Amino acid sequence: MKRGGNHLKIVDIQMSWLITGGSGQLGIAVSLELERCGIAFDSWSSKDLDITQRASVGDAIERYSPDVIINCAAWTDVDNAENHEIDAFRVNKNGPENLAVAAKQSNSKLIHVSTDYVFSGEGQKPWQVADEINPQSVYGRSKAEGECRVIANYPENSFIIRTAWLYSPWGKNFAKTMTKLAIKGEGEVRVVNDQVGQPTSAMDLAKQIVDLGQSASQGGIYHGTNSGQASWFEFAQEIFKHAGSDVGRVSPVTSSEFRRAAKRPSYSVLSHDEWESTSVKPLRDWRIALADAMPAILSAVKAEE
Repeated sequence: MKRGGNHLKIVDIQMSWLITGGSGQLGIAVSLELERCGIAFDSWSSKDLDITQRASVGDAIERYSPDVIINCAAWTDVDNAENHEIDAFRVNKNGPENLAVAAKQSNSKLIHVSTDYVFSGEGQKPWQVADEINPQSVYGRSKAEGECRVIANYPENSFIIRTAWLYSPWGKNFAKTMTKLAIKGEGEVRVVNDQVGQPTSAMDLAKQIVDLGQSASQGGIYHGTNSGQASWFEFAQEIFKHAGSDVGRVSPVTSSEFRRAAKRPSYSVLSHDEWESTSVKPLRDWRIALADAMPAILSAVKAEE
């Protein structure tokens, strides 16, 4: 195994993979899964490769010539995107397009990570991959455009995975925030109870992505979220339970009590029907995934003291 800077590569003559956005929580999770599987890969952060620069992307992909490219790079600051629309679109629209063009030139499989925010969030039944997209925020619109650019430029060998409510032991996410409040804080913790979605383990999603990359599945759009559903309030309660803290400290509130720059989807449950046509399994129930993830999350939170 060779390490250098932000790169991590395992010597393997079978396949070579490339992760863009490798310093984010999903990029880290994918790196660990590839390492576990013994698959050769490089993981590039935005400092290693700015996906908004087409010439640089083309040159880098041509030199490395990976069999599979996993794009985890994204502008994910939902609220800040409202005031930085141009920057958000550069990363979330132009970046995926540049990767799709380069992937086509190198004949690489491209797996691009998208979001539930491409939908309106006003549904009452799980969103199907073919349902009409109707994003309600700058972030959602930029991600929707990214999907369109990938499909337009490289439909034959591109895979779009929409995910939601992602958490892990790395970076900043809801599960870590709630864990910190559970073990270090006191008093009431007020959490929204009128937004419903699917808490999704980055580790579970990483395994699904790697399985998809190794499969003979057809390109297209898939939904990569843990099964079941919960409100943010219910998610927080489960976190407090696994942290060994008083669940009664968590109180439900409405979205109207929290002013946010960007509109949040009220219903973000995604259907997993598309996986039936593949050899890849849908992700397990979110409660089981969270129970498995919590020891590492607790350790990470305590280490950050």
